Amino acid sequence: MNYEETLEDMEKTLGTIPGFMKALPEDVLIQEWPLFKTYNFEVTKIPAKYRELMGLAVAANIKCPYCSLFHKGAAQMNGATEEEFAETAFLASYTARWSAIIHAQHYDYQKFKEEFEQIGEYLQKTMQK
Repeated sequence: MNYEETLEDMEKTLGTIPGFMKALPEDVLIQEWPLFKTYNFEVTKIPAKYRELMGLAVAANIKCPYCSLFHKGAAQMNGATEEEFAETAFLASYTARWSAIIHAQHYDYQKFKEEFEQIGEYLQKTMQK
């Protein structure tokens, strides 16, 4: 696709050409638009609702109001419920919180990895019963 075709496809898909997209260099937009379109509007390995909830969790951690607005709205359009938003908010904070705790301890990564593998083996055995 060339630049004009990209703009036409964007307008056909979105009903407009967002200024933040048009502000990109032409060669960048030609590369970015197909990825944006695929991962926001097409079927991929991860269902759209879950992609958007993951995006919302990332947005919460990077504290981006643009991403939060986009991903929450897109998740709603894909059927996300208030209960799912509440759980996503908790999980976003939960992962970040445990990361902070472990980093503050300067916990040995190799030891963490070994312990995680041990736990994983144990859980696999107990889940098979």
